[in-house]
Amino acid sequence: MSIIETEPQALYRLTDVTRTYRTKGRTVTALAGATAEIRAGEFVTIQGPTGGGKSTLLQLLGALDRPSGGSLALGGTELSTASNRELGRLRAEEIGFVFQGFNLIPTLTARENVAMALVPLKIPAEERRARVDESLAHVGLADRGDHLPGELSGGQQQRVAIARAIVKKPRVLLADEPTGNLDEEMRDEILVLLESLCAEGLTLIVVTHDSAVAKRAHRRLRLKNGRLTEV
Repeated sequence: MSIIETEPQALYRLTDVTRTYRTKGRTVTALAGATAEIRAGEFVTIQGPTGGGKSTLLQLLGALDRPSGGSLALGGTELSTASNRELGRLRAEEIGFVFQGFNLIPTLTARENVAMALVPLKIPAEERRARVDESLAHVGLADRGDHLPGELSGGQQQRVAIARAIVKKPRVLLADEPTGNLDEEMRDEILVLLESLCAEGLTLIVVTHDSAVAKRAHRRLRLKNGRLTEV
């Protein structure tokens, strides 16, 4: 019996995606026909000049915004025409977000911050507690659940943010400069963690200015003049 190897399934398909804005009486083009395919389980980085549309692209991939034109599909869902309810479901269930600034609520403990991601899913309390503890253990913070963000280092705060992103068991993790506020040692620790999550099957898409981060990816995309090219 022969075994036929197949390519990983495409998770995102972008075809001639455009995004324009009207500001101060003029039209600004953030994306001008971006085309790419990102497969399930890949670690992909996106680089490009400041103001070149990287954050706009991440918002589109995260179902936080809609394209002005073209096609953008996540799995079998066309994001440009999906209902607001469906986009909300995708954000709640299938997409995790990590940001440079951690975005933790300072008055909540690490455990409570992670649990916030499960509120829209209406998960029973017992299962919610188990998933939160599992996620904190996954990022190496099983003993820090009762600490406030101010009692944690920058690297530990980012680990809490990652635990919050993965507690809902998403298909994709979108990260905007996730190591931008960290020193080299902490950056490398976070990269190892992200790589381990990707090895477990999570699709990882990272916007970064750091070439040391980009070199670790399976694929590197560059966004310039509103268009995507592969490095």
